[in-house]
Amino acid sequence: MTTKAASRWGDATEILEAARVAEDHSYYREFVSDDEKAVLAVPQLIQAAWKANDPDFFADLFAENGSLLMGDEQLTSRDEIRAFMTKGFAGPYRGAYVKGYPVSVSFLHPDVAMVVTGGGIILAGESEVAPERHIRATWIIVRQDDGRPLLFSHQSSPVTG
Repeated sequence: MTTKAASRWGDATEILEAARVAEDHSYYREFVSDDEKAVLAVPQLIQAAWKANDPDFFADLFAENGSLLMGDEQLTSRDEIRAFMTKGFAGPYRGAYVKGYPVSVSFLHPDVAMVVTGGGIILAGESEVAPERHIRATWIIVRQDDGRPLLFSHQSSPVTG
C-alpha cells in the first residue's frame, strides 16, 4: 500500500478548516504541489480576515515580529498590525475586502517561502478591484516549529499602465 508523503508545510485543507475558512481550489491556479497549496493557504486566510473585517484574525496570521507595509505605514510587529487594522476596519476599510491570485511561489529555504500575488482591495459597495488599486504583493511566509505557516512579511506595490 502506498501512502502519500506528508507536506513539510502541512495540509492546506486542514489549515483552512482549522480557521473555518472554505478552501478555494481555483485559487491555487498552477501551484498544486502540497507544499505550494499549504503556503497559499496563508493568502486565502488573509482574504478571509479582510472579508470578515477581523483585525485579530488578520494579525494572528503574522509572526510575532511580522512586518506589513500598508500604504506609507511600515508596521513591524503583530501588535502594530492589529492596532492598524483595528482602526482600518472601523474606518476607511469598513466593509472592504481583498481579492487576489498567485503569480509565483518559491521556496527560499525549507522553512521560508516567497509568494507573489496580484489583486487588490475592493471597497465597500464595489464588486471588483478598481484599476487604481491593482497591486502586486510579495509575501514571505515562514514555517513555525509546530509546522504552521505564518506570514513574516507582506509588501505591496501599485500596478499601473
